[in-house]
Amino acid sequence: MLQKIRAILLKPGTLLVVFVVAAIIASVQGILLGTHEFHLPKVFPADIMNKPEYMNQFIGRQLTEYNNYVIFKYSYFHLIHGSDLYGLYPAEHWDFYKYSPTFALFMGSLAYLPDVIGLSIWNVLNAITVFFAIRMLPFSVRKQCLILWFIALELLTCLQNNQSNGLMCGLIIAAYGCMEQRKTVLATLWLVLAMYIKVYGAIGFCLFLFYPDKLKFIFSSILWTVIFAALPLLVTSPHTLAWQYQNWANLMIADAAAARGISVAGWLYSWFGIENVKMYVTAIGLVLFLLPFVRFRLYGNEVFKLLILASMLVWVIIFNHKAESSTFIIAVAGVAIWYFAMPQAKWRSALIWLVFVFTCLGTTDIFPMAVKKQFIYPYKIKAVPCILVWCVITAELMKLKPSAKIAEGPADAVSVA
Repeated sequence: MLQKIRAILLKPGTLLVVFVVAAIIASVQGILLGTHEFHLPKVFPADIMNKPEYMNQFIGRQLTEYNNYVIFKYSYFHLIHGSDLYGLYPAEHWDFYKYSPTFALFMGSLAYLPDVIGLSIWNVLNAITVFFAIRMLPFSVRKQCLILWFIALELLTCLQNNQSNGLMCGLIIAAYGCMEQRKTVLATLWLVLAMYIKVYGAIGFCLFLFYPDKLKFIFSSILWTVIFAALPLLVTSPHTLAWQYQNWANLMIADAAAARGISVAGWLYSWFGIENVKMYVTAIGLVLFLLPFVRFRLYGNEVFKLLILASMLVWVIIFNHKAESSTFIIAVAGVAIWYFAMPQAKWRSALIWLVFVFTCLGTTDIFPMAVKKQFIYPYKIKAVPCILVWCVITAELMKLKPSAKIAEGPADAVSVA
């Protein structure tokens, strides 16, 4: 009986149903929760929104429980009406819109739908993008399903917050999968789309180093970038679009200066009181991320490329000044790829359990609220296991042997001899 249940749970079709159902349930839950009245927080965390001149505009206003989707939805109307995409709109939603004008245009496909339908489609899109991207990885079906189960809880957190991080995670992994299949034009489409959702998606462009057709990669990347940049001209004027891009850049600069996030910089501040080091931390992190790229002989090695992908997915979160709980679907996917790409070892199992307990479960009701408020939240505990794993990934990239390969067999182990 247990074997039958296990066999069912490790079928891709089962995972697809689970992901889609979870997306719909999260959407309906958000709608049914209705609205709540805004109250000023007792402590203003480091964020661009947390200024009295902004906060006071929301006192007493009713806010939905699916605020992020509302931001995305109204961005389309602001775009077509020539309003500042990056202004504050207290009568409509909380917080600033921080995505590209192109993303606002794409949201027009959902903006006119009832929220329960539009939100459900949005969340399902995030869920299935992750699902099909993981299915492109060069692992056995069993490993793919284990990865999907491992990231499921973080994906649910993302869906409950109506965020785009599932989409971002899936697009970066799908770009890797397409490059492996030599579908360069499609890979660059996914990368450019990710970049126009959140600018850190641009990290995926480093994949071009590992594959042939580099000129094709560069040309198609430029072509997609120009097309996506100009797409909003379908609904707005060139002058207004240029103004929107300038406003976007200004907001991103101000936002980066204000926030630390659940990141390395946030961890250093909360544990050691180290301030004003974001620029230095990011620079050091970038150098360490790029260091394994000097191993030119391994560029064709499958395990090396998987570890680079894993490093990339973790790096963009732990060195992100805006990293929050719902973004960790990306980092946790990177951790899972690393774990299943390397040989089985007790210490690796211990690390992945740390990630599951403190990153995946850390913000759930498994931990009492007192523990979360006094320990997990203030000390950025969610990020710590991922920081540790990223350091391990970097070290293993530097010592990986050129003959390393993913071995076939019942254990699905990796040969590094």
